[in-house]
Amino acid sequence: MQDSQVGQVGQDTQSTQDAQRSQPSPQIPVVVLAGFLGAGKTTLLNHLLHRSGGSRIGAVVNDFGAIEIDAMAVAGALGDSTVSLGNGCLCCAVDVGELDEYLERLTAPAAGIDVIVIEASGLAEPQELVRMVLASENPRVVYGGLVEVVDAAEFPQTRQRHPEIDRHLALADLVVVNKLDRAEDGDGVLSLVRSLGDRAAVVPAVHGRVDPEFLFDCRPSEERVGQLSFDDLHRHDPDELHEDAGHLHTGYDSVAFVSDVPLDPRRLMAFLDGRAEGLYRIKGYVDFGPYDPRNRYAVHAVGRFLRFYPEPWPDGDDGIGNGHRLTQLVLIGAGVDAPALRKELEACKGGKDAPHADEHGMWGVLRYVQEAAAEDPEASCDVL
Repeated sequence: MQDSQVGQVGQDTQSTQDAQRSQPSPQIPVVVLAGFLGAGKTTLLNHLLHRSGGSRIGAVVNDFGAIEIDAMAVAGALGDSTVSLGNGCLCCAVDVGELDEYLERLTAPAAGIDVIVIEASGLAEPQELVRMVLASENPRVVYGGLVEVVDAAEFPQTRQRHPEIDRHLALADLVVVNKLDRAEDGDGVLSLVRSLGDRAAVVPAVHGRVDPEFLFDCRPSEERVGQLSFDDLHRHDPDELHEDAGHLHTGYDSVAFVSDVPLDPRRLMAFLDGRAEGLYRIKGYVDFGPYDPRNRYAVHAVGRFLRFYPEPWPDGDDGIGNGHRLTQLVLIGAGVDAPALRKELEACKGGKDAPHADEHGMWGVLRYVQEAAAEDPEASCDVL
């Protein structure tokens, strides 16, 4: 039986029952971080911990060995918001019920956790971990995607030793090609990974340095819960994205889109299905107008991973009042054509030439609402 050590960061969070009824607590995304031994998963996780932008991260760290070296390294940066699982493979050593016990502690309101990262051992099976998260009965968690880390310098040898890596890449939502500086043919590795990744976002990295925004929103939960405006939610503008310490965002572009005209769901789904190459991340809120006047739809896309989360409009607007409603999106990518993206999004607006708002119009969107996807673990791999 493996040893488990569970800790939490205490944070006083109280809300009235009326507030809880009018505004449900947001779900905490659970991101699965996978990759074979030596790919750089722990290095990447430690980088995320130091660049979280104020978000509070909980980690489930699984070492395949009796001495939990990776857990020690992460705990040094995380403090006590960690679950350590040593001497075994997570997908084999625990079942869904046991994983739920760990998630229960990390998602307790007093912990103040904004996002949970499961760092699997180098021998874990990513698909099984995804199934376990999707099968969780914890209502406070939501699957946040599969991130696969590969060692660019050893990629050919890794494929020879572990041919199953091709299948892992096909399941991934985001692939981090790490140690690119040590690869003899970095461009060749990137091209090969992209061909194997089935339209997953592929991000090059050195020493595990990737933009945390690719994985989660870098804002404290208490601020997100406050239903702040989009401008407040997304503090930095595109120029600021290039000024972060260490120049983590160099080479990436951020495109903001705001519309006071509701979007047509069919047109938006056509845009998402044919998204531009190099577009890694989409986040924000969508107003579908007459298709669902009571809810706005939070959207989260990383690579081919896509989810919509319907939620009541803030400030008690029930769809009958005259509250000012906006679609507000941020798109992050590399080498993208910003004017072309904005033009495509403008074409998604509803108008006189838009299809009539009928009961079938939202089917494409509802396919990616979490409640429906949770019934079928395979659905998590069938997005965008």
